[in-house]
Amino acid sequence: MFIMIIVYTGDGKGKTTAALGACLRALGYGKKSIVIQFMKGRSDVGEYRAMKEIGKLYKVFQFGRKEFLKKGLITNEDKELARNALDFAIKISKKEKPFILVLDELNVAVHFNLLDINYVLRKLKEIPREVNIIITGRKAKKEIIEIADIASEMKELKHHFRKGVKAVKAIDY
Repeated sequence: MFIMIIVYTGDGKGKTTAALGACLRALGYGKKSIVIQFMKGRSDVGEYRAMKEIGKLYKVFQFGRKEFLKKGLITNEDKELARNALDFAIKISKKEKPFILVLDELNVAVHFNLLDINYVLRKLKEIPREVNIIITGRKAKKEIIEIADIASEMKELKHHFRKGVKAVKAIDY
């Protein structure tokens, strides 16, 4: 079986949504997906709430604060949470061997210097070969793009946030 690394990056909407769509497709074939969310800690978001509805084949684990992080306002606790997320991703991928492992916002965690790119590249090699990896988040480093089998860039052409519209439940979160 050909195992892939897929990267969704860019400034447009849809990176996490694309990853979750792949999880839904895998679920349709009875295959397990695990989502590790870096820098996210809200249980009221749709992708987290879906676990109750879908069951054993879809799991989400969050490692982050409830509020959004801003570059330059990072604490040691934020760095520790990111490292814990990656370590947990490795551990659970070895234990459960999901068909898909989503590392949601890993690119941003690296961009914000929560994780060192060389550390991330080393850790990714520890994930079992039978696990497909999807990495999301803006500002993907060239080193991540280089190891990817597929890399797609989402580009914002228009967004309702620019008009002052707040995030819409079940669409944006």
